[in-house]
Amino acid sequence: MSTETTKKPSVLFVCVHNAGRSQMAAAFLTTLGNGEIEVRSAGSQPADKVNPAAVEAMAELGIDMSAEIPKVLTTEAVKESDVVITMGCGDECPYFPGKRYEDWVLEDPAGQGVDAVRPIRDEIKTRIEGLIASLVPAAK
Repeated sequence: MSTETTKKPSVLFVCVHNAGRSQMAAAFLTTLGNGEIEVRSAGSQPADKVNPAAVEAMAELGIDMSAEIPKVLTTEAVKESDVVITMGCGDECPYFPGKRYEDWVLEDPAGQGVDAVRPIRDEIKTRIEGLIASLVPAAK
């Protein structure tokens, strides 16, 4: 087994509950990133389960998030990630020099129905496509 010479870029998505925005972002990046990017998501106060409206909105696009479980944010997760994206919720992430930090201001889908979640989902997808373009060199 050969050792990889180039390390995959890694991205951590953070929101308070790790139940909606960060889960949708991680699912999009996992699906659209074609295995080129390592994906993590976490929350400072994880919910008991992923937002059912977010699961439904993603299922409409053929992405199954039903088995995902909100995870707690750890210093290790931040340390191991190249890019840390917070989801407009003022979460405090440990800061490590040399990391790329972005804050995506997105409406919180908590407590909203699937009709309200769709535009948030679509905005996340657009941002993920831009993120992938910035992390993975275009195939020539």
